[in-house]
Amino acid sequence: MPRTASRATAVATACAAAVGLALTMAATSPAAAQPDRAAATAHDTPAVRTAPTAEPAPDSHWTAAEIHRFLVGFYGKHGPSPWQREHQVAPDLKERAANTPDYDLLLCAQNTPQNISIGKVTTAQSARVGWATVTTHWGANDKRHFTAYVDLDAEKPLKLLDVSCQL
Repeated sequence: MPRTASRATAVATACAAAVGLALTMAATSPAAAQPDRAAATAHDTPAVRTAPTAEPAPDSHWTAAEIHRFLVGFYGKHGPSPWQREHQVAPDLKERAANTPDYDLLLCAQNTPQNISIGKVTTAQSARVGWATVTTHWGANDKRHFTAYVDLDAEKPLKLLDVSCQL
């Protein structure tokens, strides 16, 4: 009987160790560190994520919070950098911007603003687009507004799709 008890104890100990190791590995994997995409909203503050670590699920969408972070980083305080203009703008918008040499289409302005702020992001999953009001600050109480649009498809990197300067 003691021999059977010690064998059963050894098997139980080995199983417990294997389960503990699996749980430890799952808790420290990069996928476990990602915020729950479905739960994130404009009011949540999940960990900053620059790119998915795994293949996104089909019909996966960027969240309002992720789009807001993108727009804040894209516009910064004075407008997008040359690298951002080259790599983070949709091709057709880049072409339209190139056809307005005396006007910065991405800023809806002719000059560089003193500061830029990004409003609340709205997402329309059925339209597969998210947008926010961008406010450019030009001096004492001089502000201008326009809308920036971003594709929601998380299978693609975030890019500025369009701007609407009519606000």
